[in-house]
Amino acid sequence: MHWLATMGRRLNGVYAAFMLVAFMVGVAGALQMPTLSLFLSREVGVQPFWVGLFYTVNAIAGIVVSLGLAKRSDSQGDRRKLILFCCLMAVGNALLFAFNRHYLTLLICGVMLASLANALMPQLFALAREYADSSAREVVMFSSVMRAQLSLAWVIGPPLAFMLALNYGFTTMFSIAAGIFFLSLVLIAFALPSVSRVETSADVAVTEVSGWGDKNVRMLFVASTLMWTCNTMYIIDMPLWISSDLGLPDNLAGILMGTAAGLEIPAMILAGYYVKRFGKRPMMITAVAAGVLFYFGLILFHSHEALLFLQLFNAVFIGIIAGIGMLWFQDLMPGRAGSATTLFTNSISTGVIIAGVIQGAVSQSFGHHAVYWVMAAVAVVTLGLTCRVKDV
Repeated sequence: MHWLATMGRRLNGVYAAFMLVAFMVGVAGALQMPTLSLFLSREVGVQPFWVGLFYTVNAIAGIVVSLGLAKRSDSQGDRRKLILFCCLMAVGNALLFAFNRHYLTLLICGVMLASLANALMPQLFALAREYADSSAREVVMFSSVMRAQLSLAWVIGPPLAFMLALNYGFTTMFSIAAGIFFLSLVLIAFALPSVSRVETSADVAVTEVSGWGDKNVRMLFVASTLMWTCNTMYIIDMPLWISSDLGLPDNLAGILMGTAAGLEIPAMILAGYYVKRFGKRPMMITAVAAGVLFYFGLILFHSHEALLFLQLFNAVFIGIIAGIGMLWFQDLMPGRAGSATTLFTNSISTGVIIAGVIQGAVSQSFGHHAVYWVMAAVAVVTLGLTCRVKDV
């Protein structure tokens, strides 16, 4: 295809390094995230409410820290050095979970380390956008292909995570994640570039810097938050729902996540290719509509085969919003790649806050099946909000 040939011509060593770092960081994250609820439930021994609370506290800390880092990174300093620091914190966080089983220690120290580590990915994508802009490259396609590396990582990560955790223990799994983060740190130090940025004027209003003064940015933030609320509730609850309510094998959760991630890759790349033809708004609406079908499908169909088939809708949903959603924020906030990308990732963190509270409370009070009715209802509301954001 023409776009593959074009991408091949434009791919250079620095672009390849960006993709490899995104993939490696994605694998390390995909080893930890899918099994976290099982880890807290079985290894640490806490109730569902405390599992949800952990996600919520972690997300709140992540928002506060990432906003401060984003403001600084867009105006001064070397973004690459900040990325290195965040990667080092990710190594420390993985090692903490490998060798500690005390809930309060994990909640306090783990949240502190994770809040710094979570800024790694938005800063990496912001640096990639700035490098693409400075080298006059195709931003949308490169961003989509780079984001596809995360999906590829999630093809490998979740099944590998459940295999390692169930067969060799959580200590081994988290230790391997720490090792991958360390290799990523070395690659970042020697392969990624520093990009000069224009400083933001001191007399620019805070609302203008953050983009919050634009009603479309606010609406997109709310819609994106609700999208990720649904997705995070699914990630938290599904491994527990699979084993406790449906009586299916534990490792099926990893297979479902890996299948969805594998299907996300073509969805992302095709979205990046066709976005100029159809526009961001129509594609995002299509994605959220697929999400609505996915969550209602989870309510109605519970067989092994049906759950696998439904991942097609999940892949379209996540594949498009993860790539096009971030670019939509960046286009609505020109010249503020770090703040726009962080606002997008903070919508994810805010979604995690809401998801942690709802999943923990609903599953403990009404059972896991009730969580999926909440997801479906939130998805319908999200579809209506997405339709109100302007195209760019």
